[in-house]
Amino acid sequence: MINELHADAKARMDQTIEHVRQELATLRTGRANPRMVDHVKVEYYGSQQSLKTLASISAPEPRLLVVEPYDKTQINNVVKAIQLADLGLNPSSDGNVIRLPIPELTEERRKELAKVAHQVVEEGKVTVRNVRRDANGELKQLAKSHDISEDNMHRAMDNFQELTNEHIEILDELLSVKEKEIMHD
Repeated sequence: MINELHADAKARMDQTIEHVRQELATLRTGRANPRMVDHVKVEYYGSQQSLKTLASISAPEPRLLVVEPYDKTQINNVVKAIQLADLGLNPSSDGNVIRLPIPELTEERRKELAKVAHQVVEEGKVTVRNVRRDANGELKQLAKSHDISEDNMHRAMDNFQELTNEHIEILDELLSVKEKEIMHD
């Protein structure tokens, strides 16, 4: 029972880390990163499709993204979707590929992005702590119904705290790396 709870809590905390990692990857730094456009949705024959399923996205230079739609007839829809995504990028198309020059970040914009990164990580920490709280609640129920002993409950709670601390440390590290990337690229 305790092992199952632990495995479930660890899996949920790991998912949170992965989610935060993906969210941070979409934050624009001064460098071109294909993941910056991961969340862009394109109107494609009446349905919303993610850009990464409709086009090849590459970063041939540090300050340039190149988007090459597989279906060239959709190039205008892709340009429009990128503009609507409010990424602060100005797409230019030659009919075959779309070029997205990445402008230099101003100091003010860097600070804003650092705040956003901080918020994303903070939300991740709250989620990790909520997983711990839920697991501890289940442990208390198990102890109350005498399915586990008080000692086992306290030991398991200590393990959940260790697991929480490890995941919060990972989140702090992700934030530190992203802040460096934002402030120094």
